[in-house]
Amino acid sequence: MKPHQKMLLGISVGAVAGLVANAVFGDAPWLRGVVEHVTNPVGQLFIRLLLMLVVPLLFSALVVGVAELDLKQVGRLGARTLGYTVVFSVISVLIGLLLVNTLRPGDGLSDEARALARTGTQIKAAPPPGDTSVGALFMSMVPTNPLKAAADGDMIGLIVFSLIFGLGLALTPGEPARRLKDSIQGLYDVMMRLIDGVLKLAPIGVGALLFSMTARLGFHILGQLASYVGVVLLALGLHMFVVYSLSVRFLGGRNPVEFFRSSRLAIVTAFSTSSSSATLPTALKVAEENLHLPRSVARFVLTAGSAMNQNGTALFEGVTVLFLAQVYGVDLGLGQQAVIMFICVLAGIGTAGVPAGSIPVIAMILGMFNIPVEGLGLILGVDRFLDMCRTTLNVTGDLAAAVYVSRGEPPDRPVAEEAAQSPAS
Repeated sequence: MKPHQKMLLGISVGAVAGLVANAVFGDAPWLRGVVEHVTNPVGQLFIRLLLMLVVPLLFSALVVGVAELDLKQVGRLGARTLGYTVVFSVISVLIGLLLVNTLRPGDGLSDEARALARTGTQIKAAPPPGDTSVGALFMSMVPTNPLKAAADGDMIGLIVFSLIFGLGLALTPGEPARRLKDSIQGLYDVMMRLIDGVLKLAPIGVGALLFSMTARLGFHILGQLASYVGVVLLALGLHMFVVYSLSVRFLGGRNPVEFFRSSRLAIVTAFSTSSSSATLPTALKVAEENLHLPRSVARFVLTAGSAMNQNGTALFEGVTVLFLAQVYGVDLGLGQQAVIMFICVLAGIGTAGVPAGSIPVIAMILGMFNIPVEGLGLILGVDRFLDMCRTTLNVTGDLAAAVYVSRGEPPDRPVAEEAAQSPAS
């Protein structure tokens, strides 16, 4: 079986087994013990193994990618990537806001569903945006300590440092700099080999994750919030299969069907892990081996996109805020919705690419517009499933952006040619 088929098998077996266990045994103590002490730890171990490799992989991929570029390319690639991210984030939020205003899933929600909010987990809100001037935003992207940025999960800060380091490496002549570049390339190769090993465990890991989720929730809460879930899925589906298909066809010059077929391993990994960061290694592998994108361009766009190109997250945040406003009867005018869209686009660029990374941001937005924050208790039961879906859109968007940015860029030089031009030859 191919890797994506094995992963789909793990998803299917885990989800079905969890639903059956929930339907037959309900909230039995032994089932809770299995979830808490067996399947959930196994699933979390799989995600932690992937996340463990993200920082060295991101650093090595960006440094070598920038060092291999013609320096004239760096500014052009960065501008095209950022422009693509902003435009498509705005489109995604607009789709979500249009659907939630049209279909109004929050109207007429039952008292039983509202009661779930009062027993929901307390959420710590993200700090509200302070100075949103261009200067302040750029300053916040530059870390004072790159090691601290990596330890704190500040992926944008780590990306900026890696870009600067790669530029410095490209501008530094001499044998020591060349050896350093070869060493960082070796680090990247080691990380990719480790990724291959971790992905062999994927069917077990994703099956355990899905069993844990479905065994706890079953069908009950999904049925209670079906209208909200349906609006989110419809918005995500429209953006993924319509907007990205148009992007790949007209901006990337490729067949959308072939694009989705070649990207399926990354798509399935994103769905199962709920983490753009954890999916980055697989996305890099897909871009180079399946989509055959230029190596340096793919590394540049995908590593930046894993932290910045969060279209699915921005869409989900906008839909959730308006849904909860409808639930609690808070009327939001067009001006307020425009502000929400602006915040969601910024948050989509800055939200951590980890499971449930958007929940604190939503809590912050709710507080800004006097919408009861405890309303998040309504969606926590289905957030894991929706997180899997929006992460799938995020990763697909990264690959679509890489296809667009790669168009017109020179292909990779053959290995033999690179060896012939090496000073050591």
